[in-house]
Amino acid sequence: MKKTLLALSIPLISSMAYQASADELKDIKAQISELEERLEKAEQQSSEAKSTADSFEFHGYARSGLLFDEKQHGAVGTGPYMTPAGRYNGPVGRLGLEDDTYVEIILSKNITHDDGSKARYTVMVADGVETKNEWTADDSSINVRQVYAELSNLSSFSGAFRDATLWAGKRFDRNNYDIHFFDSDIIFLSGTGAGIYDVKPTDSWTTNISLYGRDFDDVESTNTDIENYILNVNNYFGDHWQFMFSAMTSPDHDETGSDLATQGIHTLLAYHMDLDSGFAKAGVIYGSGLGGEPKAIGAKGDVTEDASTVRAFAYMVTDLSQDWRIAPALFVENSDDRYAKGDEATWASFNVRLANELTQNFEMVYESTYQYMDLKEGSEEASGGFYKVTIAPTFKLNTDGGFFNRPEIRFTASYIDWDDDLNGFGDTLEEDTFANTPYDGGTWLFGAQMEIWF
Repeated sequence: MKKTLLALSIPLISSMAYQASADELKDIKAQISELEERLEKAEQQSSEAKSTADSFEFHGYARSGLLFDEKQHGAVGTGPYMTPAGRYNGPVGRLGLEDDTYVEIILSKNITHDDGSKARYTVMVADGVETKNEWTADDSSINVRQVYAELSNLSSFSGAFRDATLWAGKRFDRNNYDIHFFDSDIIFLSGTGAGIYDVKPTDSWTTNISLYGRDFDDVESTNTDIENYILNVNNYFGDHWQFMFSAMTSPDHDETGSDLATQGIHTLLAYHMDLDSGFAKAGVIYGSGLGGEPKAIGAKGDVTEDASTVRAFAYMVTDLSQDWRIAPALFVENSDDRYAKGDEATWASFNVRLANELTQNFEMVYESTYQYMDLKEGSEEASGGFYKVTIAPTFKLNTDGGFFNRPEIRFTASYIDWDDDLNGFGDTLEEDTFANTPYDGGTWLFGAQMEIWF
């Protein structure tokens, strides 16, 4: 642009030279010189602007629905953890059992420099209520669940750390994953701390190392100190295998003089596989002491020092045909001395969700659940099964997007029943289960729900 301007200026100056004095000619040259300086500054500012690229992201999740029983009473005590095994994180299929309103809002700002280095800042706000009213301020539990920053592609990193991402703040671990149909995390690691992702000691080995601190969810702290520290090392080998190890310590947790755990370990071995029309995952978890809580790692403080838990899981999502898809899921768990010495708990949950795409915007969804449990807590014992069948006519923008295409608007009819021996179990516990419901089994539940994520 400067060259073009100068080329046009030369004949202009020449023609004016015949009529202008020497002083006037100097003024014209000075104006051109000033214009050149302005152009250089503009080019420099443009270059600096291009060296940094900013972008914003807005993500979210929400569900909200209505649920009532066959007598038109509002559903009470229902949900994925409504059985006595729910105390041990034993879920049943969620479809047709949830009537809460829950929302997450996630905002992120991304910054990329011309050398490729990146920064990311994320904040997440969430709220959950049971009331059906439109004004819920008195019942709100709104909370900032995450606030953290990440740095990646740093030019000073090389070798095994070349593609690494540094982070610090309050967050859910990036590599948590769940079985959506149970509304249950397989592992859920969270808290406030720092770590590094995507370190590659070899071409086929990637490791993530994090240190989290957190208070216990279920034990009131006598001060504001962090109650539990969790060192987590999460390894991926090749395209399929995952091995994760967590060590935790809570040296102040023995203030009560009880037999509550002050240390613990948690391990996960998992296999991940991509299918032609979906995926499959399977694995086993072992935890002891504070790791005796197998799902929310290090979050529970009411486990004993002798607590020992083994959990296995397997699930898949795949197409059966052009118009049918299926998602079977299995959880099995056994724990000893978890909340008190001598206690034993074994449960197994099997769930199948089927979907039949009838039009571009409408499908029929079916879900069936069976859960067996054998529980012993002190003088209380119970064993038996829980059963659920749900039919859900579902509307969406595009049914061929699979199980995880949202938003959805669904209408549900569910029949639930359980063995009589399970009625009343947990009456003496602070966290009872069927004791919270007015049902004795054999009940129909009807509802409508929306769910969206993006």
